Amino acid sequence: MNEFDEIRPYNDEEVRPAIESLLHDRQFSRILKGIAPILPLGMSRGVLRLATLGIHSTLGFQLRFMKPVVNHVLRKCSTDHTFRHDSIAPGPERYTFLSNHRDIVLDSAILDVMLHDAGFPTTCEIAIGDNLLIYPWIRTLVRLNKAFIVRRNISRRELYESSLLMSRYMRHVIQEKHENIWIAQREGRAKDSSDHTQESLLKMMTLSNAENPVEAIKALNIVPLSISYEYDPCDYLKAKEFQQRRDDPAWKKSKQDDLVNMKTGIFGQKGHIHYQTARPVNKWIDELAGLDKTEFFAELARRIDREIHANYRLFPGNYVATDLLSGQHTHASHYTHKQLVDFEKYIASRIALIDLPAKDDDFLRERLLTMYANPVLNYENAC
Repeated sequence: MNEFDEIRPYNDEEVRPAIESLLHDRQFSRILKGIAPILPLGMSRGVLRLATLGIHSTLGFQLRFMKPVVNHVLRKCSTDHTFRHDSIAPGPERYTFLSNHRDIVLDSAILDVMLHDAGFPTTCEIAIGDNLLIYPWIRTLVRLNKAFIVRRNISRRELYESSLLMSRYMRHVIQEKHENIWIAQREGRAKDSSDHTQESLLKMMTLSNAENPVEAIKALNIVPLSISYEYDPCDYLKAKEFQQRRDDPAWKKSKQDDLVNMKTGIFGQKGHIHYQTARPVNKWIDELAGLDKTEFFAELARRIDREIHANYRLFPGNYVATDLLSGQHTHASHYTHKQLVDFEKYIASRIALIDLPAKDDDFLRERLLTMYANPVLNYENAC
């Protein structure tokens, strides 16, 4: 048994049996029936069988099955999608894309499509928390889609061993498998859209060479990636969660809540989607070589955050939300009166979707506006 077998994606020889198991999973079939009308060609089990004929690798699965699905979602659920990658180019180099986290499913899936369309030779292996693998068919599907598993909710001792394994595996992916990696800058999405890198994540990345964290980071060839949505389809669900936790500190999301978030995130309207890469961290990491470990990780996180914030694409709604929160007109040059009125209507429509017995409209409005304002505040601090 290989040391990475418990967390890695499927190997090529495992792909066909995994596809067959997915096709025969009754729960997956029920899910397909539920969402078939909004998938390309309906994507019933019969269509899925035809679509996956001849696929014998995870890359083949991504390009033959996942890419058409993602392109369909982009056509139906966004007004435009753009990818600016001046800082990197197609070629033999492999990268660890470290990004802010906007959608559980689509962040990495859209990146894969954009990389392939831009001529990059391969897609990404994707870090995904095992807390999202709530059904066997989800585990099978994500491993077909080049996902490797991050263990959550484990003991301190298990956490160290799991982190060390993860660190070694990421190094193995870049240097030996010659694949890219996508990983979010923090565990879970930032509910208020204020994106900040967890130092613990960076520490995990260096465990494979803990005595020399600069060289450990260099081995992963990290590229900070900014993901910007004009509209977050899960914004009202996040606002609802804020009130639920405020009213009941013990409240926790259910499996059904997770599924609703996944489905809403995929098929909800997003407006313009923009991805933008910063310079690889290796271009400036040596500047941090003289720092002690505590200072090193703090400064590394700060500079990655600055890159992600500075490359965030801001939309009129972001500026409107910032001014509505402050009660001023500081950013009025970035939007028209119509855009102001339209965004206010949009916020009202999101509040209307929230079903809570003791609904606090003022609190929910403040939470929604904060989600759209924080990228502006972070951008201004970064620049």
